[in-house]
Amino acid sequence: MTTFYSLDEAREFFKDDKFATKNGVVLDEIDKDSCTCSLEITNNHRNAYGAIMGGVIFTLADFSFAVLSNQLHRPTVGQEVTIHYLSSSKGNKLFAHATCRKDGRTTSVINVDITDELGKDIAWFVGTGFKL
Repeated sequence: MTTFYSLDEAREFFKDDKFATKNGVVLDEIDKDSCTCSLEITNNHRNAYGAIMGGVIFTLADFSFAVLSNQLHRPTVGQEVTIHYLSSSKGNKLFAHATCRKDGRTTSVINVDITDELGKDIAWFVGTGFKL
C-alpha cells in the first residue's frame, strides 16, 4: 500500500520540507518501494576545501529516506540513521536512490545510495523509521 498516488502529490506534500527544498533537493521519482531524489551542486554546497559539505549529502539522503518512509506509511518519523561517506564527488549533481529493506508493523528500514552523475558511490545511508 502507498500513501501518495502520484509524484505530484508527493512533491506537494514535501514542498513544506523547507530545509531540503530551499537547498535544491528535488524529488524525481517515487513508486511503492523506492524513490529517487537529486541535487544540483552549487558553490553554496561546498566547504572551505571546495568539496561538497557532508551535511549537504546527509540532507539529500535524509530527505529521500523521509519520502520513502512516508510513502510506506504516513506519518513516519526517523528513529535512527547512519551514514557512511565513501568518496568525494568530482561531479556537479548528486542522486539519492532509496529502497525499502524492511517494512514491518511499527518500523521500516530504508537504504539510501548516494551517487554522482559520473556513477561514483558517494555515500551509503541507512534509516529506521518509526510508524506513528
